[in-house]
Amino acid sequence: MPKIKSLLQPKHWPMALLLGAASLLMPLTAAAQTAASYPQKPIKILVGFSPGGVPDIIARVLAPRFTETWKQAVVVENRLGAGSNIAAQAVANAPADGYTLLSVSSAHAISPAIYAKLPYDASKDFSGITLTATGPALVIVSPELPVNNMREFIALAKSKPGQFNYSSAGIGSGSQFAAELLKSQAGIQLTHIPFKGIPEALTDTMAGRTHVFIAPYASAINLVREGKAKAIAVTSTQRMPDLPQMPTVAESGLPGYKWIFWYGLMAPANTPKDIVSKIQAETVQALKQPSVTQRFTTLGIEPVTNSPEAFDQLIRDEIQLFRKLATDAGIKAD
Repeated sequence: MPKIKSLLQPKHWPMALLLGAASLLMPLTAAAQTAASYPQKPIKILVGFSPGGVPDIIARVLAPRFTETWKQAVVVENRLGAGSNIAAQAVANAPADGYTLLSVSSAHAISPAIYAKLPYDASKDFSGITLTATGPALVIVSPELPVNNMREFIALAKSKPGQFNYSSAGIGSGSQFAAELLKSQAGIQLTHIPFKGIPEALTDTMAGRTHVFIAPYASAINLVREGKAKAIAVTSTQRMPDLPQMPTVAESGLPGYKWIFWYGLMAPANTPKDIVSKIQAETVQALKQPSVTQRFTTLGIEPVTNSPEAFDQLIRDEIQLFRKLATDAGIKAD
């Protein structure tokens, strides 16, 4: 009869027990190897917007830095259509291995609010990696309006209900939601005039054909500096360092109002957490580079990162906010 101590040696274990223990260890070993060896082939970052937009620029800023660190090609691919939904669907359907990523904006959380049916779930079918940047908007008004701040604009709109309009970059765009939030909180009536994009909406407001446009900071800041666009407020919670004379909406007539455009990086749902963490850590390092900060400053955005869990929660919260705004304002995609 063997001693009790000898029973603890592997040679006395039943074969089924040995195989079972090995099967339990295999996933852990594979996961560790995945994290250590990733990436082993080129990576794609899909963008649902045109080249030159902020999500596209962010992806193209990150790609060469990922390539330098990981010694694998990182390619940015623009897949346009359906308010960025085509690119999102492609990533939702991609293998959950970290080789297909998505550069998103606030539009990712807007889509579930305005589309009756989507071919993907905006929160459940993706793994958030991190925020990459945030940026406010500028309230641009027609040069024909006799107002110089938000208080005067709100008073004018209330004195002539229904006689003023706002332009947007299209139905369901962030600029429309920003204006609808303004209407709701200020208690004013404005008629929506949708355009095909930001340039058209901004141009018509500058020309006096529409009355107000809440434009992404990056799209309007140079025109404001040159005196070609009339801005009366910025939608951030604090004044912008490069435009210190411009008051916030909150301090100049509408306490509590803020509107921030955000951008981030995502992967398909169920991408291994160690791979998500590795991409997140590399993104954080890339966004700390002074050259990146300078580049983002010229766009009117600020590098901002968070944890994958925090980014997932942000998206869930934003979806709820946009759904409420869409319901209250009757916003639906065509």
